[in-house]
Amino acid sequence: MPHLIRLYIRQVAIGYVLSAAFVAGLLWLNVANLWHLVTHVNVGWIAVLMLWIFNGIVFAGVQFALSLPQGHGEEDDDQGGKRDALPTMLSEPVPVRTANQP
Repeated sequence: MPHLIRLYIRQVAIGYVLSAAFVAGLLWLNVANLWHLVTHVNVGWIAVLMLWIFNGIVFAGVQFALSLPQGHGEEDDDQGGKRDALPTMLSEPVPVRTANQP
């Protein structure tokens, strides 16, 4: 499996674990009386599931976006790109005749 796919799967798993902790914290702290709402309604588990899934999507995306610039698991030190010297252009004044000059 390509390295980027393994990295993405790992970061998505971490994002969903963070989402589960976040939703558990919301329920435990009873933010906006959420614990009461989901425990006293027949379909409250659907609300918890939706909170977990949708927050998981956000946390997984942020987790993956933050891991890309760090370059996890780079085996080689090749930075890519050309390392040739930049050409230097010699500048010389160019005479330009105008209508007023003889």
